[in-house]
Amino acid sequence: MDTGQKRLAALRHLLAQAHEKLGLKLGFRLWDGSVVPATWPRDGLAIAIRDPGAVAALIRKPKLDTLLNLHVTDRIALENGSVFDLAAARPEGKIGRLARTIPKGAVFDVLRRFLFAPGAAPDAVDHKRGDEIARDGAPATNKANIAYHYDVSNAFYRLFLDAEMVYTCAYFTEDHGDLDRAQRDKLDMICRKLRLKPGDRLLDIGCGWGALVCHAAQHYGVEAHGVTLAEEQLALAREKVERLGLQGRVTLHLKDFTQMEGEFDKISSIGMFEHVGIRNHPTYFKAVNRLLKPRGLYLHHSISRRAKKTDKAFNKMPAEYRALVRYIFPGGELDHLGMSIANLERHGFEIHDVEGWREHYQRTTRLWWERLQANRAQAEAEIGPERTRMWLLYLAGCSLAFERGGALVNQTLASKRRKGASGLPLTRTDLYR
Repeated sequence: MDTGQKRLAALRHLLAQAHEKLGLKLGFRLWDGSVVPATWPRDGLAIAIRDPGAVAALIRKPKLDTLLNLHVTDRIALENGSVFDLAAARPEGKIGRLARTIPKGAVFDVLRRFLFAPGAAPDAVDHKRGDEIARDGAPATNKANIAYHYDVSNAFYRLFLDAEMVYTCAYFTEDHGDLDRAQRDKLDMICRKLRLKPGDRLLDIGCGWGALVCHAAQHYGVEAHGVTLAEEQLALAREKVERLGLQGRVTLHLKDFTQMEGEFDKISSIGMFEHVGIRNHPTYFKAVNRLLKPRGLYLHHSISRRAKKTDKAFNKMPAEYRALVRYIFPGGELDHLGMSIANLERHGFEIHDVEGWREHYQRTTRLWWERLQANRAQAEAEIGPERTRMWLLYLAGCSLAFERGGALVNQTLASKRRKGASGLPLTRTDLYR
């Protein structure tokens, strides 16, 4: 038996032990075509390991980054199922405890046979290393970070977003899967929460492809201003404004929002705050306060994480979180709800309402994943197969994180604090008509 055959035999034995001890509901397919367990059905959910170097790379660098790169480069793949199926097949009980029942001899045999095998896990796609990300809050830094994520390609985003190109959490008024309807309902809910009325000056921070500013101008008669740092988004948004005949009612600005001037009756920030970075929160809230008229309303919509027992524990960046900012959202940081509320109060705002939309975002990201998966061939032609795999993994991971409560999203309505009446209705019945 040559070296390659001995490696295969050792790996088959270890995987068979893992399958039995962990009670796995999936199989393994190896580069020679063999399956573990040998009786596993050909159409069953399986992890495919394409080459021995993939095993060697994981042994030499057993980190999430390694696994991600191996998956994105298709050296480790999921067959006959999706990430959602993989999550559903998770073993019952604590995996660490179950793993300790695997014979150590089988583990050692694989380690010694693969440790020096040829093969590595190169970086799958261009990225900004998490430990090199600049979070200084400078306009140039912010623009570079935003461009990395949002200037991928308008054509790519069309493959999975709704007709209005809304890239934030949708709002489901009942149990349905119509993304276009849910996004229209979300835009309308935002306008109602802000109590928009004809003549109001609205500023949308991070306006994306212009869906909210156009909706507010069309249906609520406001003078809408959108500000963004994403040039491709801006170009498409300006085309939309012209197509709808909203020139003079909708103005779009390509600049850092901290450089905006003037005063606004209402300000919205929908899914932009995640890009700011925790150290830059004071600058952010001071700018919002400066731009908002007295008793003006501000809607703060952002993804967050659960608070931990201590700030030190919260600030520790888990591997999944680090991968997210490395490959998808450079410069991004998530706070917790309490931090947002405290910052709002510290910077001159009064909190009126907080609404959790976690389950709405779980549905939204799942629908995005389904649409991108259905248009996978077009996505690969647009941005390449490796980056497409990364995005599919990102969207599925987000949906699972929202489903399990590891990620949260909240809408917080605040006003610029002044003595006396807030001007808001005594109840919120008008919001849920």
